[in-house]
Amino acid sequence: MTSKDDGKRQTYRAAGVDIEAGDALVEAIKPLAKATTRAGVVGGIGGFGALFDPRAAGFTDPVLVATTDGVGTKLRLAIDTGIHDTVGIDLVAMCVNDLVVQGAEPLFFLDYFATGRLDPAIAARVIAGIAEGCRQVGCALTGGETAEMPGMYGAGDYDLAGFAVGAAERGRLLPEGVAPGDILLGLPSTGVHSNGFSLVRRIIETAGLGLDAPAPFAPGQTLGAALMAPTALYVRPVLALARAGLLRAAAHITGGGLPGNLPRVLPEGTSAVIDQPWPVPPVFSWLARTGDVAAAEMLRVFNCGIGMVLVVRPADEPAARALLAETGIESHRLGRIASASGTPEVTIERADALFA
Repeated sequence: MTSKDDGKRQTYRAAGVDIEAGDALVEAIKPLAKATTRAGVVGGIGGFGALFDPRAAGFTDPVLVATTDGVGTKLRLAIDTGIHDTVGIDLVAMCVNDLVVQGAEPLFFLDYFATGRLDPAIAARVIAGIAEGCRQVGCALTGGETAEMPGMYGAGDYDLAGFAVGAAERGRLLPEGVAPGDILLGLPSTGVHSNGFSLVRRIIETAGLGLDAPAPFAPGQTLGAALMAPTALYVRPVLALARAGLLRAAAHITGGGLPGNLPRVLPEGTSAVIDQPWPVPPVFSWLARTGDVAAAEMLRVFNCGIGMVLVVRPADEPAARALLAETGIESHRLGRIASASGTPEVTIERADALFA
């Protein structure tokens, strides 16, 4: 039915929401999601909810573990540089790295992508990164939400959130049995990961640098590209240790750094003493020097080169490090667990020398 007044009628598209573009995006990402499917997935993209059967995934008496996170103002760099392909990996990593420290295997993942005006090409690149992160850790991308909200975001801006669900057999959750004398092992980060970018951006601004300038700490790369290195995925090495019975605890080093995250897995009556240096990636020394940031502040804001800390028994250290090497990841002995009174704390000796 038509009318001579049809041209004046209000439409959702005229209000800024393109339903057809959203439908086209869903069709475009279906193959990406299908490539991540795994045992336990029931159905696929397109329903009102994602279905998963833990028993079909091999669990007998599972305890479910759920996490949610984002990538913070690293998104601002993604938008400003046009590098949209890796923030999806960051998103997955921030969620599944939190799952695995509890001994849980990531099972499935959902994402939330919000923008003022949907650009299907950019959204597809972001979601392709999410699918790649899921593929690397054996986690199924089972659904998500794309929200087009005119007036809520600036032109070209978007936001991301992720949601991961994992499982562990009852009685095998971590941490478990951490005691004085245990050894601290550090797994290297790939750079800044996805925390502290508000400070990073402030340092770049006060230094008067553009994101297209050569990176002072990464020859051959632009500053923006070097900072966009995706967050490391630690699922496979940490699960390997846990399943071999070689792991007592693990801490994902995100916002809060070593002092803020390591105490979360320590029992009362213990503390962490870090008395061994580790290789600090050049980006952190550059940030500390260029921004005149004190060592204590660097360690409180950034991972400073250690993205995951593992707690193992002294007798298990050789086997743990050998197994980590087999999974392709190096490890650094950082220190030990000590007896203490009161709330668990972290002591980092010779911290100033780390950023020299």
